[in-house]
Amino acid sequence: MGSGVRFEGVWKKFQRGEVHDSLRDLIPAVARRFVRGNTPPPLSTREFWAVRDVSFNVGMGQALGIMGPNGAGKSTILKLLTKILRPDRGIREVHGRIGMLIEISAGFHPDLTGRENVFLQGAIMGMKRVDIRRKFDEIVAFSEIEDFIDTPVKRYSSGMNARLGFAIAAHVDPDVLIIDEVLAVGDFRFQDKAFGRIHSMCNSGIPVVLVSHQLDRIASLCSEAILLDHGQVRLHASPSECIQEYTLGVAPTGESAESTLSIIGMRFAAADIVMSGERVKLHLTCRSRDDFDNDATDIVVTVRSATTGSMLFSTGARPCRIEMPRGQEFEIDVELQANLTPGLYHVETGVWDGVSQRLVHGGPSRMLTVQPGTRPFGGSVQLNAQMSMRTVAIGLHMPDSADAMNDPLPELIVRS
Repeated sequence: MGSGVRFEGVWKKFQRGEVHDSLRDLIPAVARRFVRGNTPPPLSTREFWAVRDVSFNVGMGQALGIMGPNGAGKSTILKLLTKILRPDRGIREVHGRIGMLIEISAGFHPDLTGRENVFLQGAIMGMKRVDIRRKFDEIVAFSEIEDFIDTPVKRYSSGMNARLGFAIAAHVDPDVLIIDEVLAVGDFRFQDKAFGRIHSMCNSGIPVVLVSHQLDRIASLCSEAILLDHGQVRLHASPSECIQEYTLGVAPTGESAESTLSIIGMRFAAADIVMSGERVKLHLTCRSRDDFDNDATDIVVTVRSATTGSMLFSTGARPCRIEMPRGQEFEIDVELQANLTPGLYHVETGVWDGVSQRLVHGGPSRMLTVQPGTRPFGGSVQLNAQMSMRTVAIGLHMPDSADAMNDPLPELIVRS
């Protein structure tokens, strides 16, 4: 059998408060297990289910993202996958050598040098000594701490610890990769480098399970996702659908409440993943009644950050000079330019009442993933800069320092 993960009907419970691991407690527990067979046993007053009937499979070339609020059962599933815990019921199988990007510097010995900890941590992760020696220079170069590799790690900063730990874990060459919240190691530049390494590992065709609160990373890396809620699978679908369910609290839908004007469908003309600066086309299917008032009611489209919830842009059919018909179904094409930083965004629709100045009916919404464009930029907005160059003839008068200091600074005026 090839490499992969099988998680079928898994249950795991814990006890609140003090636990007595005595023979007196063990004997009746074992007896109850034989009597009840595979049926999940009833809980005592102090017990609770951390994982309840969770099932998923991850094969070659697949990457599964697991998301959910704190306490949803994500960490418990990771501990079950890595065999730290045993399930109370169900089947948990992981075929192949496991590579774990979990608490990446937790196994470091503070009195040993970075060099010694590379061999120690590599051995803990299952690497042979010959493989560690072969990859040692590559690991150290990736961590960018060559000058301190023979210094005891107790003198390392937290960022240096994280970078060395990640570099070791990222060079294990596993058959199955399990990742838990390690995509924020080091400074911003090293985070991009670490993400690029994980991205190449995910694209290598090995099965991947990723647990993260960084939803944009799940959208970029994973082919499918599950949303956990109190230990149960709330939704098993595409990453964008699970993220939308998680952040908005509602599953993707196309039907709004009945009104004089409603939005009954929304879809992207192409993919829901674009590069920063590219144009995005939407198709809205709408319906109006005979008593629809075109002057008082409007269709609005809003773009909102999925991570902060802040509204970034909003427009409507009336500002775009669209005259909507009465008493029939019609379509509206919307075109936006994604001048946004890479990340996840909600494209939301709704019906706006001009009299009460509020949104009276919500329409369908979709998740939009913006990836880095061909030209990187910094800041919070993509301005699509254009640059040109020209040479200056030798002998051309150049202003002296006093003149240059008196020159006014350039201004940028933006008019609506």
